[in-house]
Amino acid sequence: MTDQDRGAGASGNGRSRREFLQTGAAVAGAAALFGVAGKAAARREDPVVKARPRVPLKDGEPVRMGVIGPGGMGTGHCHAFMNLTKGGHMNARIVAVADVNDLNAYNAKKILEEGQAGGGEVQTYRDYNELLSRDDIHAVLIASPEHWHAQMAIDAIAAGKDVYLEKPMTLNLDDALRLYKVVKANPDIILQVGTQMMQLPKYKAAQRLIAEGAIGDPTCSQTSYCRNSLKGEWLYYNIDSRWTPGENLDWDNWCGPLGQAPWNPEIYARWRRYKKYSTGIFGDLLVHVMTPLVMALDQGWPTRVVGAGAHISDKAMENPDQVNLIAEFETGHQMIVAGSTCNEVGLETLIRGHKANIYLGSDDCVLRPERIFAEDIDPLKIESERFELPNDQDRHRADWIKCIRERRQPESDVEMGLKIMIIVDLATRSMDDGHAYTFDPATMTAKRV
Repeated sequence: MTDQDRGAGASGNGRSRREFLQTGAAVAGAAALFGVAGKAAARREDPVVKARPRVPLKDGEPVRMGVIGPGGMGTGHCHAFMNLTKGGHMNARIVAVADVNDLNAYNAKKILEEGQAGGGEVQTYRDYNELLSRDDIHAVLIASPEHWHAQMAIDAIAAGKDVYLEKPMTLNLDDALRLYKVVKANPDIILQVGTQMMQLPKYKAAQRLIAEGAIGDPTCSQTSYCRNSLKGEWLYYNIDSRWTPGENLDWDNWCGPLGQAPWNPEIYARWRRYKKYSTGIFGDLLVHVMTPLVMALDQGWPTRVVGAGAHISDKAMENPDQVNLIAEFETGHQMIVAGSTCNEVGLETLIRGHKANIYLGSDDCVLRPERIFAEDIDPLKIESERFELPNDQDRHRADWIKCIRERRQPESDVEMGLKIMIIVDLATRSMDDGHAYTFDPATMTAKRV
C-alpha cells in the first residue's frame, strides 16, 4: 500500500490533508477522529455545522461514492452498488473506501477494481476524513459500527457529501439529536438511513388506508423481529487471526468516541453483543420493523417508552436475547414491539383501529372490519406491487441515488431516524433501570418518570 493509499499524503485530488483539516467544516470531526479529547470531545455540544459547497453532479455523470467501513455490511453494499450499476438500475461508482482495518480496505479495493465496469483505481484510507476531503466524491455510505455513525455522518455533511447511513442511525439519543440538528441546518444535503423495509409496498398501502380514515382512529399496533440460534446471536462474525493492532488495524481509532480500551478481538468482531457499543436487538433488529410501521401510522413523535429485557438462552452476551417495549405517541397510540434472538415466533404485524384492523403479516396489506362495523366496511386485500428490483434493500439503495439526482429527501430521513432512536434509546434506558421515560417534542428532551 502506498502512502497515498494509506491516506498519509495527498487526498487524491491535489488537496493535502492539512489543507482540508484547516477548513472550518472539518475541524469539528478531527479531534474525535484521533481521540485527542476522547469521549468528551465526541459528545460535546456542537456548534451549528454548515456544509461546504457540494460537488456538482452533471447529467449522465455517475454518482461518485466513498464507502466508510467496508466490513461485512459495507462489502455487501460494494457488491450491490456495483451490480446495480452493471444492471442499468443506477449510475454510481465507488472510487474510495476507508477502514481502520487494512484487510477490509484491501478486500473492498480488490472487489471493486475487478468488478466495476471500466476498471479504474479505488483508493483506500485509514482516516475517513481523507476520503471526505476529496472534491471528486459526491456521496458516502457509512457502514461503521454504530458508535461512530453520528460523528462520521456529521463530518460527511460538513464536507458537503450526501449520506447513506446504516441503521441504527446512531448509538444513542444524544447522538441522534446532534445529527438531526446538523441535517436540519443543511437542508440541501441528502441523508438516508438504511432501513430498507420502508420500501415494502404493504406499509405504503397501510399508510394510505389510515390517512383516508378506513380503520377509524388507530388504537394500538404491534410488530416484532424474532429469530433463534444454536450458540448465541452475532457469533457468526468470524475472528481473523491476521488482525494485528498497530500493524494492519488501528484499534484506538476504532474505539474512537467511546474512549480507549484494551484490544479485544471478540468486541471488535461481535460488538453488537456489548452494551457499550450497541443497543443489541433494539437497535440492530427492531429498527427494521419499527421504522415502516411508524411511517404508516403517522402518529407524531414518541412521547413515552417502557422497555424490558432478559437473558434467556445466551447468558454470555451483555445485551439481552429477549426484549419487549411499548411506545406511546402524541395521539395516544401505543405500539407494542417484541424482539428475540432465542425464539423465532414473533407477533403478527398488525394495526388496530376503532372500525377496522390492518394485517401486515404477509407480503400484502389486508383490512378486516371490526364486527360492529362489518355491514359498513368491506374486507380489502391490497396485493403488493411487483418491482423490477424485487429486493427491498436494492430498491432502497436505488432510491437514495435517485434522491441525490433529484435533490429530494428520502422517506427514511433524519426525522424518521430520530423518532426511531427515541424509542430505541428510551427503551434501553427503561430496560436498564426499570423506569418509564418520556420525550417532549417541544423541547426535544427526555426524562425519567
